[in-house]
Amino acid sequence: MILWLWLCWGFSTSAGQPDSELMARYLEEKLLADYSIMEQVARRVPRQAKFLQRLETRPRMSEFTVKSTIISRYAFTTVSCTMVNSGSEAREGVFEMQIPAAAFISNFTMSIGNKTYYGEVTEKEKKHSSDDKARHKKPPSPTDGRENGYETFKASVFIPRKMQARFLLHYEELLQRRLGKYEYTVSIRPQQLVGRLRVEVNILENSGIVSLEVPPLRNSKHKGNGKVEGDVSPPPSTVVGHTKTLAKVTFNPSVVEQTRIARNGILGDFIIRYDVNRELSVGDIQILNGYFVHYFAPTDLPPLPKNVVFVLDSSASMVGTKLKQTKEALFTILQDLRPEDHFNIIGFSNRIKVWQQDQLVPVTPNNIRDAKKYIHNMSPTGGTNINGALQTGAKLLNDYVAQNNIDARSVSLIIFLTDGRPTVGETQTSKILSNTKDAIRDKFCLFTIGIGNDVDHKLLERMALENCGMTRHFQEDEDAASHLKGFYDEIGTPLLSDIRIDYPEDNVEQVTQNFFPNYFNGSEIIIAGKLINHTSDSLHVEVTASNSKKYILLKTDVAIDLPSRNDIRGVPGLEDGKGDKNYIERAWSYLTIKELLNSRLKTDDNQEKDYLMEKAKSMALTYNFVTPFTVLKMREAGLHSEPPQEDFISPSTDGIGEKLQSLQGHKTPPGIRRQQDKQRIKISKTSADGDPHFVIDFPSSKFSVCFNIDGEPGDILRLVSDHKESGVTVNGQLIGAPAPPNGHKKHRTYFSTITILSNKPERSYLEITPKRIILDDGERLLLSCDRSAVVRSSSLEVSISANSNVTVTIRDTISFVILIHHYKKPALYQRDHLGFYIANSKGLSSDSHGLLGQFLNHDVKLLQESLNTSRQQVGQNQTEALKPNPTNTLKVKGRLVPVVWKQRRIYNGQQEVDCWFAKNNADKLIDGSYKDYLASHPFDTGTSFGTINSI
Repeated sequence: MILWLWLCWGFSTSAGQPDSELMARYLEEKLLADYSIMEQVARRVPRQAKFLQRLETRPRMSEFTVKSTIISRYAFTTVSCTMVNSGSEAREGVFEMQIPAAAFISNFTMSIGNKTYYGEVTEKEKKHSSDDKARHKKPPSPTDGRENGYETFKASVFIPRKMQARFLLHYEELLQRRLGKYEYTVSIRPQQLVGRLRVEVNILENSGIVSLEVPPLRNSKHKGNGKVEGDVSPPPSTVVGHTKTLAKVTFNPSVVEQTRIARNGILGDFIIRYDVNRELSVGDIQILNGYFVHYFAPTDLPPLPKNVVFVLDSSASMVGTKLKQTKEALFTILQDLRPEDHFNIIGFSNRIKVWQQDQLVPVTPNNIRDAKKYIHNMSPTGGTNINGALQTGAKLLNDYVAQNNIDARSVSLIIFLTDGRPTVGETQTSKILSNTKDAIRDKFCLFTIGIGNDVDHKLLERMALENCGMTRHFQEDEDAASHLKGFYDEIGTPLLSDIRIDYPEDNVEQVTQNFFPNYFNGSEIIIAGKLINHTSDSLHVEVTASNSKKYILLKTDVAIDLPSRNDIRGVPGLEDGKGDKNYIERAWSYLTIKELLNSRLKTDDNQEKDYLMEKAKSMALTYNFVTPFTVLKMREAGLHSEPPQEDFISPSTDGIGEKLQSLQGHKTPPGIRRQQDKQRIKISKTSADGDPHFVIDFPSSKFSVCFNIDGEPGDILRLVSDHKESGVTVNGQLIGAPAPPNGHKKHRTYFSTITILSNKPERSYLEITPKRIILDDGERLLLSCDRSAVVRSSSLEVSISANSNVTVTIRDTISFVILIHHYKKPALYQRDHLGFYIANSKGLSSDSHGLLGQFLNHDVKLLQESLNTSRQQVGQNQTEALKPNPTNTLKVKGRLVPVVWKQRRIYNGQQEVDCWFAKNNADKLIDGSYKDYLASHPFDTGTSFGTINSI
């Protein structure tokens, strides 16, 4: 019987997958089904299974569990692994786990038989010659070799016969946004079939989760090639469930399902990608127990033009696949350049070859074609002159920027790629670094890419850090072409430059980096800090940045101690959280330590290096992080200690209901004083607001005139038409609502959209609604009305006071104010709408027209009619003595208009205006009739009746 089983097993292994699945099912049913990590290891098993066990030379992994909780991009991960030694003698068990290189290990515990060891983060000691390793175990440590952004944590122990070992590893990381998604990755590499394998990830994002996806398992050595083309389905047994703000993803394959993925155990990465709701605003600001974190990632911004120099290694070591894939990637990248970009290419080995001497060329079909030919003809030869290539690239870019009238808001950068170390010219690392920094002079950024195992990682990393760039490293056997293209996609679309985020100095301290040279599409800027003013009820935030030809200022006040609208108690993965895990405080400590490590890497001052090291070390010890200056030492917990439980580290929920805010932008919670929104706006009474009610102020005559326009829903009214002279046109579109009960009107109308067009000195338009603003001056910008912001260009300024008003200033001589009317609980006859006010009309010509514009440069006289129709001109000083009862008359451009005395409320009802009211849709008051002022579309700039123009 034993011989028959052995033959069947051997035949199945060679025959193919179906029989291996059959064998796996047999193992699952006969050997592993009754496995429990809390039961005895020694148990009766079938004789055939015992025979298979004797074939094993290593302990068997009975359980591998990963549980993660991600709150606002900050991830707490716990890995649990149980190994069983069912042999007759002690055997070495090795626990290996690939973790992201950016993650910090925060705890490690292991139980061997009846002994438990816990990890303690301590200061790293200087190396000693003596090797004092414990005989029964090797100390756990992350290995130095990094693979694709991962480090391997490794712990090995000798497991006594018929006993088990249990490992618990905890690590934390702040997820980075790339290409518009956050990516959370769990490495699953048990290298054998596992009886109990489970991954559980819980996500909480109060901003709202969007675009959640779980792609197929990825083999990290062949990223991009680990799945069948077009296969986007999650791994077998994956379950995904989520609401607006919560998500839970589980991966729980049986042994049979594991064999379908890989015969000898899963070898791949389990990946979750997602994004959160966001829009152009100050961002997502969260505050908890004296700490804050600020996520800034605006969308709907036009890209900035680029000046880019590609510096490519063509030395002999690039021969074969590396150069071939580099060429493939560059072909695609060149095709993605935009018409407003400029570029050049430098190939280097021991010689440096510049494609276009002393210039950057615009993106045209002919230039792209010629650049592809140049890249195609590059051949590998000679050594590697890194210093010379960077000096040439920096000089080329500096000269181009200095000598040409380039766009002031354009972004300049160098993309440098190599597979080796410097072998020609200057080869000393410190000299190359200083030469590169002196050549660039903080005028642009350097992005570095390393391919293969021979590259100097530290040199590339430091060059990028010192020159506001980023670095990436790819293995030679990977799909380098797709990686290069992916990295370019991360930096190929700059949206903002010179971003600065400020907070009041007397409110915060120890704030992480708050100035950023560039913001790229699909990325995210993260700032964190401590609050020191505990008496303040809000945190003021200002974001300034440049976008193309516009200057942008965003500002808000964020509540500090108001109740959250989202109570996260009871969230899966949080209910058993132990210890005080303030995730915002830990995110702050994580960012601070990372910045200290980067600052230490950049400096050459030994005294400063020591200071930064001590500061990073102190913080790492406080927060129990394993860093380059701290180490994890194992201590025995005691003879009678309990084995480690699945104590998954989770943030504490104490006080969450009272002190957690996840405010998108600056939607002001109840109780916050919006001082900036309550500022009185100095504007004239000349306006169109409400149903709509028009008011014309005549300061020289010391009285006002008012009228109504009873339009139809969908009508577009010309309010100001001065397109031929000043270039300005204002149109307003009506929205309908039912009439109030017992009213004389069949329906009400309000302004739902105000469109402002200007074509001098350059074409631009604004489309304003109660919720959002679209600004288009050749580049489209989307702004939200519930967030304060200022956008300024050479001739136009748009200032938003959140949920209150929008001020539009054109060439400093024309100003319009649009009031925003919101109803918390609107009646049937009410609609959110806009009011239009003219604050400054000096820049409008005397030929200006429109329902409001025609009165801006004309006087109106007031006459009083007696009962026998004799006319007496009323003096200006007698206006106040006029009674509302007599019939009065206005004289407008030779026309006599009967009017009556009325009162109107303007400025959102805050001011009452006395005015002479003209009935019947302003008959005889306005030129022509109401229908002459109907525009055909929102961008109609017609200035005379029956004329239609547009821009």
